[in-house]
Amino acid sequence: MGRAAFEEQLTSMTPRPRLRQLFLLGFAVCAASPATAQDDETGASVIATSQTAPADETLSFSAGDVVYDDATDTITAAGNVELSRDEWHLRADQVTWSRASGHVVASGNVALTGPQGETAYGDSVELSDTLRDGIVENLLVVFENGARAAANSGQRFANGDMALNHAAYSPCSVVDHNGCSHDPTWQVRAARVYYDRARNRVRYDGARIELFGLPLIPLPYLSHPAIGIPGTGFLVPTIRLDRTNGVEFALPYYFRLTEKSDLTITPHIYSGAAPMAEGQLRGLTTNGAWRVQGFGTYSQRVPVGTPGGTGRNDFRGYFDATGGFQFNPRWSLSVSARIASDRTFLRRYDISRDDRLRSTFTLARNGGSSYLTISGWGVQTLRVNDSQGQQAIALPAIDFRQRISDPWLGGQMVLQLNTLALTRTDGQDTQRLFASAQWDVRRITPLGQEVQLTAITRADLYHTQSVNATPVPSYRGQPGFQARAFAAGAANISWPLVGRLGAGTQRFTPRIQFVASSPVDNVDVPNEDSRAFELEDSNIFSINRFPGFDRFEDTARLTYGAEWAYQRPGMAFTAQIAQSYRISNMPTLFTRGTGLDDRASDIVGRNTLALRNFIRLTHRFRLDKDNLAVRRNEIDATIGGRRTYAILGYLRLNRDISTLGEDLRDREEARVGGRIQVARYWSIFGSAIADLTDRAEDPTSIADGFTAIRHRLGFAYEDDCLTIGLTWKRDYQDTGDARRGNTFLLRLAFRNLGV
Repeated sequence: MGRAAFEEQLTSMTPRPRLRQLFLLGFAVCAASPATAQDDETGASVIATSQTAPADETLSFSAGDVVYDDATDTITAAGNVELSRDEWHLRADQVTWSRASGHVVASGNVALTGPQGETAYGDSVELSDTLRDGIVENLLVVFENGARAAANSGQRFANGDMALNHAAYSPCSVVDHNGCSHDPTWQVRAARVYYDRARNRVRYDGARIELFGLPLIPLPYLSHPAIGIPGTGFLVPTIRLDRTNGVEFALPYYFRLTEKSDLTITPHIYSGAAPMAEGQLRGLTTNGAWRVQGFGTYSQRVPVGTPGGTGRNDFRGYFDATGGFQFNPRWSLSVSARIASDRTFLRRYDISRDDRLRSTFTLARNGGSSYLTISGWGVQTLRVNDSQGQQAIALPAIDFRQRISDPWLGGQMVLQLNTLALTRTDGQDTQRLFASAQWDVRRITPLGQEVQLTAITRADLYHTQSVNATPVPSYRGQPGFQARAFAAGAANISWPLVGRLGAGTQRFTPRIQFVASSPVDNVDVPNEDSRAFELEDSNIFSINRFPGFDRFEDTARLTYGAEWAYQRPGMAFTAQIAQSYRISNMPTLFTRGTGLDDRASDIVGRNTLALRNFIRLTHRFRLDKDNLAVRRNEIDATIGGRRTYAILGYLRLNRDISTLGEDLRDREEARVGGRIQVARYWSIFGSAIADLTDRAEDPTSIADGFTAIRHRLGFAYEDDCLTIGLTWKRDYQDTGDARRGNTFLLRLAFRNLGV
């Protein structure tokens, strides 16, 4: 798009910090002393200031031709004239300096480049006799990032302030992907623009945003900082409509506190609920960064379990703080705190759908061959049927590991010391201390087999009280002090066999593992971190298939399986399958339905397929060892590219776990989502989740076999400088005052418009 056309469009004067240069282009030079004409070695003329001029006022011209008119006392430089001072560079077809009046005029393809890479174009630039103030006509500024500003005229005053008339700005491209000119998507137009150098502020009179050429948003009091550092001002608002709160309007206001900290205050106004305040404080330190966010309102709280009922007015809110600090190459600290006033606040105001809020801290030391963590955490449950008193507070949780090289067999040994204290306000309290040593060595035989040997020894000490407060008997353990010690060893052998198949390469890898352990007391000690076991391809070859440390799988077993992989250009496929067999006939701790309750385990596997960058599919399964019934069937697939794609998910757990046996229940769920690019900048998106569980699968479930949980559907426009989106969401479940119903969210974001 040409300069004249762009100026005619007056494509905006947005809150753009680097627009400072627009006001300085009148001329960033000081008063120059009288000059003399001289020739350089190439024959071109050069005008330079006298040697008596101060160093910071050095001004020089270079041109193809210089003419001095003695009658009018005027110097005229023509032909690729260049003027330079410090980091400012001026180019023009002609520069005329009247020594009598003191005026300097540049005309013809005038271009002024500032120290930050922006270039200002104009038909003419006129300076006063002091060269500190001047007037620019028919102005266009192109910034380093491609943004453009235009004005009919501009004036710079002696104190550095500037005033622009009929100005416009837009960061949007004025050339499409085919190289053809087009109007910017949006622009800010203003009748007059002022730059206050002392306050470093830009202020607009009569500003408005034009979207797709149509006047959209008047901004009568728009202002912003002039340099490239954010300052105080309004951000882009949010508009939302839902059944619970009515129409919501949120307008963030940003405060720049220091160079390394800021504050954003956002009032939320609702047509159907009391207003809410939101605040976010952020900061940088020499060692890291931190953020504190909070929401607060005084509104009616409806107890969970009484949807549509009445409650009482009370303070409600949410607090969220995070931070990460690296004190030196060894020591680091991470902290996170999340707490809500009640179980439905986050969902009612559509802040988060998390059903547990965790607050934690971790102090870590990485010593290269050693690693130490001192941490703690607490959990707030937002689930309807969970007791908050049963949620554990872990303080302290200390883990130390030291890696030692084996000088005899070339292996590695890891020494570990771990302690944990769990406290509950209305439940079982547990303290644990253990020390362990693990030795590993890996070898490749001359025939290509990979052999890995592992040995583990461990000693534990537990103290437990209030065990009857735990509802699941198998999780309790015995009260008081309990001690145990055990050892285990494992041999793992795999043999990759590689060969050609058609136009690709195949790899077949049989694998066998033998694990033996001394008897382990898994009954008298509590089970705090080894619950909700699920047999799958990722843990069937683990030495201890229980998660956590409180349970350790004992006796002896043999695990066998194979992996087949095929790869060719544009395609990759992998299939894995495995099963284990317990050599001992001793009873097992694994609950019926977990797949390990008998001597032979269920069969687990995984299939993955990738076709170029168009299809990515993962299938996990577990088959009953007796009748090959599908006990787990999980599919995750992504089909399409970056612009148009579909995400499909299906999960069915058919384990028949007893009601009090494990935390996990049978479940069936389907998920779908996707995005369709209907045009270069326009797209349609959506997602949905459905609960397919019925009472036959989970007696505690209230689902009827097909229950929609929630869905969303919307469209969006997004280019290099604008995002517009309208989303419709629907929730199908009532929880207290978080009611089912529709929510509509309008999102409108202008790049470079804000503080």
